[in-house]
Amino acid sequence: MTNKKKLLIYAHYYIPDVASTGQILSELSEGMLDTFDVTVICVVPSYGGTIEAKYKTNKYYRENINGVKVLRIRVPEFQKHNKRSRIKNILRYFFGAVSATFQVGSQDYVFSISQPPILGGLIGMLGKWIKRAKYIYNIQDFNPEQTKAVGYSKNKMLLGIMLGLDKFSCRHSDLVITVGRDLIETMNSRFEGKKIPKTVLINNWIDEKKIYPLPIGHEKVLAFRQNYNLTDKFVFMYSGNIGLYYDLENLMAVIRRFGPGTTTPDGRYVAFVFVGAGSLLDPLISYKELHHMDNVVFIPYQDKANLNYSLNAGDVHWCVNAKGIQGVSCPSKFYGQVAVARPVLGVLEKRSEIRLLMEESHCGLIADPGDYEGIEHHVQWFIDHAGSKEVTDMGRNGHRFLLNHLTKNISLLKYKQAILNS
Repeated sequence: MTNKKKLLIYAHYYIPDVASTGQILSELSEGMLDTFDVTVICVVPSYGGTIEAKYKTNKYYRENINGVKVLRIRVPEFQKHNKRSRIKNILRYFFGAVSATFQVGSQDYVFSISQPPILGGLIGMLGKWIKRAKYIYNIQDFNPEQTKAVGYSKNKMLLGIMLGLDKFSCRHSDLVITVGRDLIETMNSRFEGKKIPKTVLINNWIDEKKIYPLPIGHEKVLAFRQNYNLTDKFVFMYSGNIGLYYDLENLMAVIRRFGPGTTTPDGRYVAFVFVGAGSLLDPLISYKELHHMDNVVFIPYQDKANLNYSLNAGDVHWCVNAKGIQGVSCPSKFYGQVAVARPVLGVLEKRSEIRLLMEESHCGLIADPGDYEGIEHHVQWFIDHAGSKEVTDMGRNGHRFLLNHLTKNISLLKYKQAILNS
């Protein structure tokens, strides 16, 4: 018999899917097994839109992954560029997750994240009522604020309904956990300082025992570079979702100013590398081809086993958000960048969580979103100082700060305490 409290987590995506929230929630689930009996409800592996044949027959699939009980829901395949197919996929998850809640027995706590937008919060709220459990709402992104910020929808009635629903989820939570100081400010402003739901800040993380600094000459780092014709080049790397929230199309226009043949003082050619996928991948590839940007390289998402080698293959890492994202989203890619002790080129708004962390750790250079001259200046600075002690020290500063303040165990301990005290 076990005396552990039971914790139900609605994850939407979960490993082996490469979604950043799925990776975080898998480490959170496994890291809390010493305190909770953890069950995860999620979709079958499908982040890229396609689904393996073995996941196309049953309504549910039960798995045990590293001690975590996982109940997967069958959903339809979708195309990332097709809104209708994506909405159908998401709605199937929503109704499937509610139905699956009746399949997992009694629970002491339910935990959901803000993905999919709005529906993630509603799933947790329904789970609270179904299980008569305490509800912890983990807000990784505020919506509809994020939807509005990037212009994905300008329908005022729809945005108003979305805001009302998510505030409803917040009010009925026993605890809201956000991932940034600026997100705490957004929660306060949502409720105009009155009857604000109990809210705490816990930073996201990277597993610093799996993602750590390696020399450029490491065998597998070299192999990654050789595989993509990056040997002996100075690499600016963007690694993550190539989507709407990062102003990547305008970033490509800045990169275009550093054409093929651009070199560092020590004779290395400069390359700009994008690792990942998303709704803007095809437009960026088309832009590259139209302007003959041969020093721009696109690389598919890397398996978790290869992530350490791909991140270490960068000399400088981009950490970017579009204007208007401050207070509504927090790019978790930053944690992996400092974990490999590489300097960061930030394009981040003032008072945003990651910008504050960059300023506190002195791990790179920062420009405001939309300040394309400033971004260009910082790119040129890194090129001019390639191989210098100044650049190396930036990377070391970030890594030292991570080890002192942002390790996986630090965040996991905060989660356990917060949930038990909710």
